[in-house]
Amino acid sequence: MITGEQRERLRGWFAGRLPDDLFEELTEVTVDREEITVIGRIPGPRPAGDASHAEREAAVEGRIQEFRERTREARMSVARDAEHRFGRKVSWGVECDGRRALFTHVAAPVMTRLRQPERQVLDTLIAGGVARSRSEALAWCVRLVQRHTDDWLTELRESLEHVRRVRAQGPDAGPEEEAPAADEK
Repeated sequence: MITGEQRERLRGWFAGRLPDDLFEELTEVTVDREEITVIGRIPGPRPAGDASHAEREAAVEGRIQEFRERTREARMSVARDAEHRFGRKVSWGVECDGRRALFTHVAAPVMTRLRQPERQVLDTLIAGGVARSRSEALAWCVRLVQRHTDDWLTELRESLEHVRRVRAQGPDAGPEEEAPAADEK
């Protein structure tokens, strides 16, 4: 996990490094051990007022594809700089008219040991047609938990940040001014 300050510096670096005309707004920069994901808002298309839902959806899809192709070189340049600086791969995504689309991103393998009851959950998802493999079923479970526990995970991250600050104040943190004696107050 990175600290809140490191996350702010990372977001600030991208905000300063991205070309001004790339996004309307930099909406999200997330990071883990392997990857930095940068998501920005792009302007939506302007279909005719009487356009059907299908036509509007196709226009948004077309706008996202056009953005991806048109900005590829600029995004690759920023990604090369960021990968060198931060030691992680950079992935991109956009928000357009309420729709989020992620471009190529890292799918990192994760090793785990599961007991039989846990494996049975995965096998049930496979038998039910929700997933094709245990790996896919496990990813589905993680997405489900992620969707329903954002508040809990946010609280946990904040607690970890607090623990980091307390540790930084410990005896190995370096010299600090001594508190004034009782008679000096």
